Amino acid sequence: MTATAKTPRRDLYQEITDKLIAELKKGVFPWARPWKSFAETPEAQPLASFSMPRNAKSQRLYSGINTLLLWIAKDEGAYKSNRWLTFNQAKQLGGCVSKGERGTLVVYADKFIPKEERQAAKKENRDAKPVFFLKGFTVFNVDQCDELPEEAFVTVTPELATVPERSAVIIAAAKIDLRIGGDTAYYTPQGDFISMPHPSQFPDRLDFERTFFHEAIHWAGATSRLDRDLSRYHSDNSERAREELCAELGASFVAAAMGIEPTVRHASYLKSWLAVLQDDKRAIFQAARLASQSADYLLAFEANAEPQSEDAEDLTEAA
Repeated sequence: MTATAKTPRRDLYQEITDKLIAELKKGVFPWARPWKSFAETPEAQPLASFSMPRNAKSQRLYSGINTLLLWIAKDEGAYKSNRWLTFNQAKQLGGCVSKGERGTLVVYADKFIPKEERQAAKKENRDAKPVFFLKGFTVFNVDQCDELPEEAFVTVTPELATVPERSAVIIAAAKIDLRIGGDTAYYTPQGDFISMPHPSQFPDRLDFERTFFHEAIHWAGATSRLDRDLSRYHSDNSERAREELCAELGASFVAAAMGIEPTVRHASYLKSWLAVLQDDKRAIFQAARLASQSADYLLAFEANAEPQSEDAEDLTEAA
């Protein structure tokens, strides 16, 4: 009788990182796309604007690395909706996954304390340290399902005209020191301010917001706020690439939350991003987690902001 070989455990960190590396090597940025999706008939309206993926049953937004995985899956499947659910959730809503459909992998972090660690912690009179790992599960787009109730497909599309007003509310509520002038956009930790060219210098008015969101993600990471270590940004190319990847992702999350399609602001970092991802299979997970944290931090200022006066409504122009 021969021993049965154990099935190797899936390395989800490496599996997902390899997928994103493959996308980047093809010149595809999973957090942005250069085209818009339209329905098949010329007279039809464009499909729902770029948005954050949401669970169709719980209504909760997906975040971090799952946002990227579901954006990729949405484009690969050419789905009209960005709403997802598990096989069981489809059944709970009275529907079912269509025969032959393949799902999309999403993940969540879990933890456990090994027996040896529990024993060592007890012996040394300290708290046991958990080991974190990823668990994967499968979700399906609502377009892959049959007999779902109509509310499972409902997508609220923000009005694009309100984006400048919404970003102005964030600037005012967060008390961001925004300085308009010059030909470059940047955030400086030394002066703790964001410098931006005038909105009229951008071919598309929304490009001002897209660029501002990128710099605002840097701003959110300052020591006095989310406390990301930016001390080696100028001296370490790897650290700079990691921070720029975080800012790219964070800006795309904010843009999508406002209903506008993200664009690639710093494609010149592609080579350094690939180097970071190939060297560290957890780098994209950390960048996506920090990006979600920063995007939520910024958007919370809008949600909690006091009603603004007319003078504050167009702060970006007034600046």
